[in-house]
Amino acid sequence: MASLTSRLAGPLGQVAKGGIAGVTGAAISAAAQFLLVVVVTRAFTAHQAGTFFTATALALMIAGVAKLDAGNGLIYFIARAKTYDYHGISGYIRAALVPAVLVATVFGAVLYPRLGLLAVALPVMVVADILLAATRGFGAMRPTVLLDGMALPALQFLLVAAAAVAVRPQWLPFAWALPYLPVALLAAIQLRERLPRTPYLPGTGRDLWRYTAPRSVAGAIQAVFQRLDIVIVAVLGGPVQAAVYTAATRFKVVGQLANQGLAQAVQPRLVRALADGELARARELYQAATVWLVLLTWPVWLGYAALAPWLLRLFGAGYDAAVPVALVLAGTMMLATACGMVDVVLTAAGHTTASLLNLVTAIACTVVLDVALIPAHGAFGAVLGWAGGMVVKNLLPLWQLHHRYGLHPFGRHSLPALRFRSWATA
Repeated sequence: MASLTSRLAGPLGQVAKGGIAGVTGAAISAAAQFLLVVVVTRAFTAHQAGTFFTATALALMIAGVAKLDAGNGLIYFIARAKTYDYHGISGYIRAALVPAVLVATVFGAVLYPRLGLLAVALPVMVVADILLAATRGFGAMRPTVLLDGMALPALQFLLVAAAAVAVRPQWLPFAWALPYLPVALLAAIQLRERLPRTPYLPGTGRDLWRYTAPRSVAGAIQAVFQRLDIVIVAVLGGPVQAAVYTAATRFKVVGQLANQGLAQAVQPRLVRALADGELARARELYQAATVWLVLLTWPVWLGYAALAPWLLRLFGAGYDAAVPVALVLAGTMMLATACGMVDVVLTAAGHTTASLLNLVTAIACTVVLDVALIPAHGAFGAVLGWAGGMVVKNLLPLWQLHHRYGLHPFGRHSLPALRFRSWATA
């Protein structure tokens, strides 16, 4: 019998293999992050755990802002440059790295009194993200899966577990941040192997940031949206509520990473399809990715909703009180995954300003609901605020794609995408 890899031939088959690799990495990353939270909540007090979770959420949020969405800009230009042998791509990479590293360094200097060693790690986190994105622009998923999806979370878990065994809460930031350094170095090596030696082309920086600048703001808001809820819970409800909220919502990373894993495989091909005016091809990619996203994640959400009373006890005494938080999380993520990678499709079509406005509206909704609900309802109020923002974040671009292109997450390509034969003949 032919292997699965050999059966997934053709352009759509390449997407399938990349998506499978991305989702595999996402599953491993999600498992490692879940175990990390279990270790921290079991080994340290709720106050210590909440303080650590808030600091790492803030570091990830700031790194997401500082990278200026340069990685997605690189994917856009590298994917399009395949038609002329990637001429001048090294200039785009330098143009992406320099401003992002400078911004991360400034943020790190300003936030050092608050974040300590985590502030020092910010430029390294940004470099790793941008370099891995560049490898995906060349169509390579393996570096992202192995380094970001597997090595990084595994190393973080092992080092955090060592800090837990030693009962040293002060070691936690160092243990969590250190793995970014080898990941950045290995990502640079992987990119160098793929980067052709071509002369520098004047104007590459201008071209890159003309496209990326609107998306940089949207990327910053997206980074804030992903982590702001934990920070707001800590500010309004205290570190203990932040620990409870982080534990109960840790499974949302499954949906985020699965969506990211598929998007990383599909995005370069979506860019090329839409750039070439191949709307039918873009529709096929969108619907195929959506049906697989639902198939892979809905069983997780249904299982989490059913098992939440028992799963939350893994984090220690008192965490099982957050079952309502888990139920809201599961229902919201099922709705979000049913919309597919709407924002990725919207930005691949070049509508970066519309994406920005959508994210601004979503984060405004989240902040208003959080401020109104967290003081009285703690972690449950926070998840309601996050859910409101998620609904807005997904339904707005879904309507825009329908209105402008007639694109829908489900259609005549959905069921065929589940048959391996359709991937092989695509």
